[in-house]
Amino acid sequence: MTHLELRDTYGTSHPDFQDWADGVPIAGIAGRGRLDAWNDLTRFHVARGVVFRRARVISVPPSDYIRFEHAITPWSNLAGGEQVRWLERPKARDIPVSPCDFWQFDDHLVCWVYQSGHGEKAGYDLSEDAAEAKLCSAAFEAVWERATDHQEFALPA
Repeated sequence: MTHLELRDTYGTSHPDFQDWADGVPIAGIAGRGRLDAWNDLTRFHVARGVVFRRARVISVPPSDYIRFEHAITPWSNLAGGEQVRWLERPKARDIPVSPCDFWQFDDHLVCWVYQSGHGEKAGYDLSEDAAEAKLCSAAFEAVWERATDHQEFALPA
């Protein structure tokens, strides 16, 4: 399963982001249990052999939301068994990608994810179009190949 994130802002109205912006430490935010359901879900599927790969293409300098996301990734993604990589947007400039974030479940099923201009969830579409699946797979693999693993990635200034 792959997930490509292309935005610099997601859900800034979410209480976790708001608390972080107000100075609450990441460990305190992570300890509240809001991440448990996702981590339990990914752990379950990873245990049965599903590989979760998430690639994030980010602007330089990164937005405050990306700084938050980078800080919480060990608790929100890695703890459930996801693999996460980061790629600065200038290093992705020649990769043909859709302008939409997506989840690709297999070689046939893509979930296009839409957000508002402020990064709030705005909807999604499921597609089994072979050309869209091929585009998503090629784009994700190209980003993944260039991206840096979370454990080794330091946010640029």
